[in-house]
Amino acid sequence: MIPLNHFLVLGALLFAIGVAGIFLNRKNLIVILMAIELMLLAVNMNFIAFSHFLADPGGQVFVFFILTVAAAESAIGLAILVTLFRNLKSINVDDLGSLKG
Repeated sequence: MIPLNHFLVLGALLFAIGVAGIFLNRKNLIVILMAIELMLLAVNMNFIAFSHFLADPGGQVFVFFILTVAAAESAIGLAILVTLFRNLKSINVDDLGSLKG
């Protein structure tokens, strides 16, 4: 049986990697979206760990809702990214300032 603090430490490390991915790479939009997804998955892992150790299925149900929203967010983000690439021929975040109207 793995103790709860191991799951929490792993979740904190994954979340920190996601935050570092956002702060270290502000150029590529795909990497920023992947870092956000990593942060969401770290939070989901903490929900599942607490749900398992407290024997409450409510946390696991909540994770399904978060994963549904994350999938929709990924699909919309990817659609926006494809549209931007078609118009600007670049996925550089600095080039997005030209879209202000």
